[in-house]
Amino acid sequence: MKTIFLFFLLFAGASFMLVAQQPLTLDLPSARRHAVEFNKSALNANLSTQKAQLALREAIANGLPQVNSTLDYSNALGAKISIRFNENMPASEIDIKPQSNFNLNVTQLVFSGNYIVGVQVARLYKDLAEMNVLKTELEIETQVTEAYHLVLVSEELLKILNQNLVNLRSLYIKTSALESAGIIEKNDLDQLSVQVNTLENAVNASSRQYELAKNMLRLHLGVEPDTELILTETLEGVMAASLAQSVLQEFDIQNQIDFRMLSQQELVNLKMINMQKAHALPTLSGYYRYTYKLLKPDFDMTPANMVGLQMNIPIFSSGVRSAQVKQARIDFETTQNNKDLLSDQLKIQEKQLRFNYNSNVETYTNQKNNVEVSRRVYNSLKLKYEQGILSGLDLINADNNYLKAETDYISSMMQVLQSGVQLQKLYGKIN
Repeated sequence: MKTIFLFFLLFAGASFMLVAQQPLTLDLPSARRHAVEFNKSALNANLSTQKAQLALREAIANGLPQVNSTLDYSNALGAKISIRFNENMPASEIDIKPQSNFNLNVTQLVFSGNYIVGVQVARLYKDLAEMNVLKTELEIETQVTEAYHLVLVSEELLKILNQNLVNLRSLYIKTSALESAGIIEKNDLDQLSVQVNTLENAVNASSRQYELAKNMLRLHLGVEPDTELILTETLEGVMAASLAQSVLQEFDIQNQIDFRMLSQQELVNLKMINMQKAHALPTLSGYYRYTYKLLKPDFDMTPANMVGLQMNIPIFSSGVRSAQVKQARIDFETTQNNKDLLSDQLKIQEKQLRFNYNSNVETYTNQKNNVEVSRRVYNSLKLKYEQGILSGLDLINADNNYLKAETDYISSMMQVLQSGVQLQKLYGKIN
């Protein structure tokens, strides 16, 4: 029986390891959805929304009936009450007995300016929290998209370097045979050996960059550090999508999330002016009180049930309320100025991002042509080198020029993708 139990535990543990090591396959849209669902920043933003919703409920509940009870006990420690009806009669003494009361109090707010404005402000803050969720999700989608692109670019660069390293190693083997036969000088072989070692270092550096890019993507996705990621998108596919995006659309600043949030804050500050003004209004509340005597005195004149109204009328505050209203007005005007400043900044930013994108697309097109030309030149010079017509130094220069063209081409692709994502972020939607 013990053996069967141990076998079951081993089997369950193996099954758990298989489940834990199951790779995560993602295209770009599913990566964004996964990050929005599991990213810690998104979770915190949703918690802030829940807190704002509860704050609104709290503000509303402050104006609803409030019920509380009290229980008291008092003992005069043997004290007595002395009563003398006239000077000719002796005083009568009455013992003060211990007393205990149970009170049930029900209060209801009838009118309060602060309550009305407070509920309105709580609703505005709830809407502001919901906007913050949208902004957080947009930030996360931007980060995930850029990290996804970086993984694809790093992978493509690593493939190019590895392929070039394979070709150089093959060429080194052929050159070594030619050098042994005395057809090629040893200097050419040594120069080619240095180039192979340099390229190996570049491959190692690119491998580390590739792993770093995947770790960044894991962090934004909110997954475990050892989770294997399988990306189904291709660099050519995301480049085609970026080049096909409509970046010439009109920029509507009213839909920009930062501008919307600041406009919402402007409404909050306007309500805060009304809040400070409401301090000068009277507050009216009603109450009902029920008293049950647990320990009754000899003379009890307190009624068991009582209802009443209470009004609090502010009369004079020595200028406190006036100063508070003026401060609220200053906050409101400051927010208006910040809103105008943000509007100008966003318009300039949109213009600059559009220019950057168009410029990066032109650079990408030129680099794409340069790669084709560099590849043809390198292949031609490589053939001449194998025929003994070209020196090793010339071949190394050609190889460096080809690698630089490939690297610049990959870099131009990344710049197009990044500038396109930043422009989409400004418009408020990552495609």
